[in-house]
Amino acid sequence: MPDKANSLTIGGLAEAANVSVETIRYYQRRGLIPEPQRPPSGIRRYGITDIDRLKFVKTSQQLGFSLDEIHELLQLDDGAHCHEVSVLAERKLHDVREKINKLRQIEAVLNNLVDQCCAQDSNISCPLIASLHEGVG
Repeated sequence: MPDKANSLTIGGLAEAANVSVETIRYYQRRGLIPEPQRPPSGIRRYGITDIDRLKFVKTSQQLGFSLDEIHELLQLDDGAHCHEVSVLAERKLHDVREKINKLRQIEAVLNNLVDQCCAQDSNISCPLIASLHEGVG
């Protein structure tokens, strides 16, 4: 009988980490989550460290890190590579700030187009549709 530290099946792990079984298998193929050895009983068992690792991956994704970047972070997860982790985080922060700036530009253009639509009294031509045909930049 497995001990409590490693007593979860892949389905139990998926439920505990709030992901699907297919997500776990995909992460295993990508090298993000280790795949335990198959014991004679044939059922692999997972534990708390696997839940923690899955939560690390999901939290990193929520912060915008790609799976390749998360793989790199996991390789640096020994406390001795804080500078390298900082460089990765700074790069991600730069990317996020660029995306925010682009979203603000999109917001301004859409706001202007919506204002033009609302100001239009006739039904002859919609300024927003016309701008999309012309290419808004």
